[in-house]
Amino acid sequence: MKIKYALLVLVVCLTTYSCKIMSPKAYKNLVAERDSLANRTTTLEGQLAQLQSDTARLHRQLADLRSNNSVLNSNLDATSSKANELASQAARLEADLKKREARLKEVEDILKKRDEATNALKDKLQKALLGFQQSGLTVDIRNGKVYVSLADKLLFPSGSIIIDEKGKAALKQLAVVVNKEPDINMAVEGHTDDKKVKNLGQIKDNWDLSVLRATSVTRYLTETEGVDPKRLTATGKSEFQPIDATGTDEARAKNRRIEIVLTPKLDELYNLITTK
Repeated sequence: MKIKYALLVLVVCLTTYSCKIMSPKAYKNLVAERDSLANRTTTLEGQLAQLQSDTARLHRQLADLRSNNSVLNSNLDATSSKANELASQAARLEADLKKREARLKEVEDILKKRDEATNALKDKLQKALLGFQQSGLTVDIRNGKVYVSLADKLLFPSGSIIIDEKGKAALKQLAVVVNKEPDINMAVEGHTDDKKVKNLGQIKDNWDLSVLRATSVTRYLTETEGVDPKRLTATGKSEFQPIDATGTDEARAKNRRIEIVLTPKLDELYNLITTK
C-alpha cells in the first residue's frame, strides 16, 4: 500500500510539476471515486446498449407498421374501387329495373284495354245474335279472343257448302257489329265431325268440306255484307279440333260448326314489345 501511494505521489509530482504530498486518506478517496466512476461507466454502457437495442427494435417495429400501413392503404384503395364498381352496377340495375317496370306497366295497360274491348265486343255480339242462340250459336271468350260458334245446321243444309237464309241472317247481324269495329281481325274456321264424306261431288273429304264452308262464309261477309277482306282469314280444321270427342251423335253435332274468331288488333302491343 505504501509503495502504491509513493508511486501515486511521484506521478502527481511529475504531471503537475508540484510535489505536494497527498495523504493516505485522500488517496483512498480518489481510489473510491475512481471505482465509483468505473461502476457508473459500466452501468451507463449497459444502459446505452439497452437503449441501442430498444432503438433498433423500435425501428423494426416502425418499418413493419409502415409496411402494414402500405398494405392496408392498398387494400383500402382496392376495397374503395370495388365498392364504387358495385355502386355503379347497382345504379345501372336500378335504372334498368325502372325501365322494365315502366314497360311492364305499358303492356299491362294495353292488355287491360284489350280485355275491356274484348268483353265489350262479346256483349255487343251476344245482343246482336240473341235470336240465334237457340239455333246453335254461342259467343264466348277464350285466350283474349271472342269466339262466335255457329252450328252447321244454322248455316248449311246437310253436306252442303251453300249458306241458307237463316245462316245469312245470322251472318248479317254479325257483320253489322264487326263493320263498326275496324280494329278487330277475324278468322273463319271450318270444323267437321269424324264421319267420312260420301258422295258429295267435288268435296273429297272433311278437309275439303271444312275449308269450303269457311270460304263460303268469308265470301258472304266480304262480298255481300261489305266486311273488309283484309281483316279476314279462312281456314279449314277438318275433324281434328273437336269440342266433344266422345263419338256420340250429339258430340258430332257439336263438332260440325263454323267458328268466327275475333281478335283485337295488337299493333300497339307488338310495337311496344319489339321496341328496344
